[in-house]
Amino acid sequence: MKTSDKMYGISEDFIRAVPKTDLHVHIDGSLRLSTLIELAKELKVKLPSYTVEGLKKLVFKEHYQSLIDYLRGFKYTDDVMQNAEALERIAYELALDCFADGVRYIEPRFAPQLHANKDFSIEDVLEATNRGLAKAKKEINNSKQIKDGKEPPFAYGIIGCALRMFNEHYSDYYDNFVHAHLFSTDDERFAMASLELAKALIRIRDAFGIPIVAFDLAGAEAGYPAENHQASYQYVHKNFLKKTVHAGEAYGAASIFQAITDLHADRIGHGTYLFDETKVELPTKDERKKYIYDLSQYIADSRITLEISLTSNLQTNPELRDISKHPCKKMLDQKLSVTFCTDNRLISNTTSTKEFKLAADTFGLNREQLKDIIAYGFKRSFYPGEYSEKRAYVRQVLNFYEKLENKFFKA
Repeated sequence: MKTSDKMYGISEDFIRAVPKTDLHVHIDGSLRLSTLIELAKELKVKLPSYTVEGLKKLVFKEHYQSLIDYLRGFKYTDDVMQNAEALERIAYELALDCFADGVRYIEPRFAPQLHANKDFSIEDVLEATNRGLAKAKKEINNSKQIKDGKEPPFAYGIIGCALRMFNEHYSDYYDNFVHAHLFSTDDERFAMASLELAKALIRIRDAFGIPIVAFDLAGAEAGYPAENHQASYQYVHKNFLKKTVHAGEAYGAASIFQAITDLHADRIGHGTYLFDETKVELPTKDERKKYIYDLSQYIADSRITLEISLTSNLQTNPELRDISKHPCKKMLDQKLSVTFCTDNRLISNTTSTKEFKLAADTFGLNREQLKDIIAYGFKRSFYPGEYSEKRAYVRQVLNFYEKLENKFFKA
């Protein structure tokens, strides 16, 4: 660690001030609690409490007993996200909240299938969400500092999520989908729904200019392999849409391997169990070690970025009781490309500042490491503009970062 770091430390104020990205943030896990309560009352959605304090005690907690306990909150958030006005407002507020935390670029993701119904199409869902984000972007970028070029502007891209599995109870859309394909197997339905979303995202991106930048696969990994979704990923791959995959969050390195080899993943969501030999199904210890070594080296050399969400991982993985034992330390030691993300701002009660501060304190990051990781976030983003625009944007971000660094760490 540098002398200046020892003298000043990497403060929370500095981390909040510097430009950051959040490349893995679920819209339906990141509502304002006050908005959830207000919308629930308006839409007659039943909540276990109608106060912020009550919901924090009963649903949106600091600590969870299990993944099932963690996921309970999504039932309530998804229930209030079933019309255009609600989606537009939630997306708008998310962008403002991120910017207030120093985040200049976000890639909010969600499964529009969970919000669509016979009167509200996937196209409607995406248009409403984009309106909210675009409105916030316009307001933010209208500030004098940004207009004068003294600060980098706010930008965003939208990621659409297919689900590894679903049933008719997930949403009206999925209920209709299941009943329209009664003679198909579950795996066939999962594959068809994934491909249908892939086609929708490409068509809506191209027809309406909505900045849809990537395709994602979310949901339970164990028992629901990536190969079910090869056709959808091949489709977006051929149509120049970037690809990220939730993998290695609750399953082993094989899930990450499948995401890369079967789905052409550009980034990996979580990757928590990348180094866990106990989850590799090979007969000998040497074979397991070699498999993990080869996979991690391929990830490093290919600069496949890992979207790390420390607080979320601690809350959803009962095996991970101590954040200092998180494999992120090994990822950093092996020079893998990582970026810190919130995952779910509401469910995990976190912000980008908290995630970067937790990483800095836990893994002893110095200023140079912190700057590199933040730079990875911008460089490995799926920025929706031309490559030359992205390069100019990244340069503007880093210039602003260095200006703040000089201010906070002046001699």
